Amino acid sequence: MSTDRGPGRRTVLGAAVLGTAALGFSGTARADERSGGHGASYRNLPVPTIIGHRGTAGYRPEHTIGSYQHALDLGAHIVEQDVVPTSDGHLICRHENDITATTDVSAHPEFADRRTTKTVDGVPITGWFTEDFTLAEIKRLRAKERIPGTRQHNTLYDGRWSVPTFEEVLRWAEKESRKRGRPVWLYTETKHPTYFRKLGLGLEEPLAAVLRRYGRDHRDSPQFLQSFEPSSIQRLSGLVTTPGVVLLSGPDSRPWDFVETGDPRTVADLQTPEGLRWISSYAQGIGPTLDSIIPKDAAGKLTEPTTLVRDAHAQGLVLHPYTMRNENTFLPADFRRGTDPNAYGDAFGAFHTYFATGIDGVFSDNADTALLAAADFNDR
Repeated sequence: MSTDRGPGRRTVLGAAVLGTAALGFSGTARADERSGGHGASYRNLPVPTIIGHRGTAGYRPEHTIGSYQHALDLGAHIVEQDVVPTSDGHLICRHENDITATTDVSAHPEFADRRTTKTVDGVPITGWFTEDFTLAEIKRLRAKERIPGTRQHNTLYDGRWSVPTFEEVLRWAEKESRKRGRPVWLYTETKHPTYFRKLGLGLEEPLAAVLRRYGRDHRDSPQFLQSFEPSSIQRLSGLVTTPGVVLLSGPDSRPWDFVETGDPRTVADLQTPEGLRWISSYAQGIGPTLDSIIPKDAAGKLTEPTTLVRDAHAQGLVLHPYTMRNENTFLPADFRRGTDPNAYGDAFGAFHTYFATGIDGVFSDNADTALLAAADFNDR
């Protein structure tokens, strides 16, 4: 087993000690089965808000009920899902429509002829794709660890869980809300919405429909919606009043919907005061890269923070950057420890540095570590 398991155990104990206090909800909060927990304004979430990235991707295969449950049990304030469609229009939870690395599809001889090459958002990819499978076929697959070389311990759970539909996640959240006496917050991303709309599998309308059925279509629902394509959040904002967040990748990149429509703006343009003002006209937050908060130099070490936090807050936007992970390979060079890229580094030091910039929350693969770091930061 890799050496990252020791720190993981220690932080689990810390999260258990934090208990419900780490969640930032009072004992009087109630979540009605179909109300979506109205009154659960995102402005009242704990700061820094800890968002369980794909559940607890650091400990369980991502986007499985097991991963979501573990994130909630560790105390994550919000649990994230990504949604993609099946050929028959069902929304399922996968980080990408390419399911080669996250399921056992390659071990199913009956699906061998489905392997193909597609161009998704300008990138050629060879594999198996959700839009070529019905939901019934997807349910014959089992989830597995996406990066087993880095997270060998996660492979223990390969095959344990199926690929969940988004509606199954909503039912799970309802059950957990009743059990815990408080709303369970979800953070849901539309993946490659322009690509899917061109296939006749638009994501926004079916997503809005299921949110309405489960009472998560209001501005005070315990729910965020997110996308790397601003037009997807704009479209959703016309269908529901659920808070929306525009995800922002590297500064030189362009959102794919901008590429498709000929909009020349880059992410750097969207991160200017003018661009942030435009985003604030239809969204409530941004999800930038951590490098947009504090850039790295050529050696991978942190430099000086940018003005993005200040500029976004000036427009009334919350900032939930992505993604903090405990392993050396994912940390800034300042916080790596030892030579094993898969071993844990000084994640607490990195968290503290990012929290000090004034960000409102962070996506993390290791919710327990993030919660302890947030508690340390708030107690300083």
